Amino acid sequence: MNKHLPFSQRHFRPFNCAFALSLVALGFASQHAAATTINISLDDDPGKLDPTQSSMIVERIVYQSIFDKLVDLDENGKIVPMLVQRWSVSPDQKTYTLTLQKGVQFQDGTPFNAKAVEFNLLRGQGKTSLRRNELKYIKQITVIDDTTLKIELSEPFAPFMSVLTDRAGMMSSPAAVQKYGDDYVNHPVGTGPFVYKGRLKGATITLEKNPHYWQAGLPKVDGVTYKIMSDVNVAFNNLRSGQVDITNRFPYKEISNISSGANYTVINQPSLGFRGFYLNTGKPPFDKPEVRQAIDLLIDRNAIAKVVYNGAVAASHSPFSKAQFAHGDTDAPPKVDLARAKALLQAAGKQDGFSFRLTLPTTPYETQVGQMIQGMLRPAGISVTLEKAELATQIESGKAGTYEALFVGWSGRPDPDQNIYDFAVTNGSLNYSKFGNKELDDVLQQARLSGDESKRKALYDQAMQILDKQIPYIYLNHDNVLFGIARSVKGFHYVPDGVIRTATLSK
Repeated sequence: MNKHLPFSQRHFRPFNCAFALSLVALGFASQHAAATTINISLDDDPGKLDPTQSSMIVERIVYQSIFDKLVDLDENGKIVPMLVQRWSVSPDQKTYTLTLQKGVQFQDGTPFNAKAVEFNLLRGQGKTSLRRNELKYIKQITVIDDTTLKIELSEPFAPFMSVLTDRAGMMSSPAAVQKYGDDYVNHPVGTGPFVYKGRLKGATITLEKNPHYWQAGLPKVDGVTYKIMSDVNVAFNNLRSGQVDITNRFPYKEISNISSGANYTVINQPSLGFRGFYLNTGKPPFDKPEVRQAIDLLIDRNAIAKVVYNGAVAASHSPFSKAQFAHGDTDAPPKVDLARAKALLQAAGKQDGFSFRLTLPTTPYETQVGQMIQGMLRPAGISVTLEKAELATQIESGKAGTYEALFVGWSGRPDPDQNIYDFAVTNGSLNYSKFGNKELDDVLQQARLSGDESKRKALYDQAMQILDKQIPYIYLNHDNVLFGIARSVKGFHYVPDGVIRTATLSK
């Protein structure tokens, strides 16, 4: 038998239920509406999502969200703790003792510990790893306990901790690597602030917030979506319309056109990298240093910086930008000197001039640089033919030595060694100029062995004095870190390695 309820209860109980359900629905909708995603445009489609297989800067940008590193860089380019809480180095500079953060997990729930670090470093040394040269000096790894390990090097290597601020120091889940095998490149698992959810090749890469991230209060948003936009102007229009929050490239011509009321701004700061072109010293006419010196004296680097890059680069004459401790007076480019260049050509038996082929990237900016170089060399009787090639083709040509002049730059690394050694030492992996000099080799090796920054700076000055006379590579400029960023984005921190870090971003 039903009890008789008061009128108010009989008529309002269904209403109360409906009202409660409405509140739940509104709460869900509110949570859903509050979900925030940072949209970042990339000018190229990342290839393999595995740090051991990476060769592209856009891959490094995506990795920063998925993988933490053993150590990181701060806004001044200094090495700071990350997964490694602290470290010490033996007096002979050969033994590194690392103490790890406690309580860190990979995104698949497995523990991050000293054994995981050992696994990653050994994997990085593997034959198929592109990090093997960076880690080749590791002789032995000893796991002391879950949060401590000792790394012994075969010889002192001053850039070692710097190497660990990039892909060689990014930690993958051993369980995920073993589970997916060769397909791990499509299933990346790290300890980072965001979890990989999937990609549409050539279009998007989608990440979601890591709810168990070890750094308290981070990340600030619910997800990150990378949108592939190879055309810098398309990316810029998407920034203006609010479809993207950050662009990893920004049109040089627009730098000076930003109004005070614009909904975006630009990050325009010195990077660690450099641009320029190799001269093949293994073939005439660039087998003669006088010819190389003449080319060097004919190029007006400041004009190129102003006309092509709208001042968003620094004219240069070395691989060391102002963001590096090795930067010095040798970075100041020489004044154009046609008379001196002609005298050098005459000394080399090339007083009547010559012709050569300059292989360029496919971008419109580098095409314009090539055209300006054509005009600058013409008064000395030097004819330049421009040829375009994709980066992979350029690299193969550089390795094989089948080019005459090759325009290839470098995104830069925090330690100076990584900007000069492999490029200039005899038989270096990036020495496409095929240049060799025993004195230079010795100086660069000494710089690797010393842990004293002031001594290393003096050695790099000495190395540049040699290169200034030999000119196997024509340094043109140091590119700036140039990002477009919506004013609604908060928490962005500029780091001179040119990589966007997402953990602290909000909007």
